[in-house]
This record gives sequence, C-alpha cells and structure tokens, in this order.
Amino acid sequence: MQTDQRQSPRKVFKTRAMLAVEGAAPVLGRTTDIGASGVSVSVPHPVGVGQSAQLRFDLLVDGNIVPVNTRAKAQYCILSGGDFKVGFQFVNLELAAMTALSRFLR
Repeated sequence: MQTDQRQSPRKVFKTRAMLAVEGAAPVLGRTTDIGASGVSVSVPHPVGVGQSAQLRFDLLVDGNIVPVNTRAKAQYCILSGGDFKVGFQFVNLELAAMTALSRFLR
C-alpha cells in the first residue's frame, strides 16, 4: 500500500510549465496539481528521483498573471497516460512566489 507523502493539500492546476533538469535541454510540460510545498508536472521523458530542476509556470492570482521561477527537487516519477508524471518539491521558494501561491490556494 502506497502512502501519500505530500506535506500540504493539493489543488487541481492545469497550465504549461517549462522544466530544465540539470544537464538536459529544457522541456515543455503541463502541471496537474499544486500545493504549498510542490507541484506535479507531466513531461515526455522520465526525471530521476532526487534530481534538481529549474521550474517555470504562471499562476493566475486575483486576475493577474504571476510568473513563478523556482528550483525544485523530483520526489517521484511515474508513467501516466503516455507521459511521465513527476512530483516536485519546491526548494527555497522566493517570498513573492510563496505569497502568490498562498493567495492562489485559498
């Protein structure tokens, strides 16, 4: 039986995301859900658990688009619907991004 290791509740969140794993070319993906501590992104290639990446996506907060550009660490990677669903934990999320995320999640 698999236990959910998430540290915070998640909200459905579908948007484009740019993912740059160290040592690889950036790839376009799609987010599936987001929480205060991380985000799930579907990408065409697997990402190794523990790998660090630069992640960029936009949040819509109070009618404004807020770009989020942050470091993240892969927590899991599973094959799902032909793509790889990767769960990322945010690493040192900037205050502006943290504030926007908090407002988005309420």
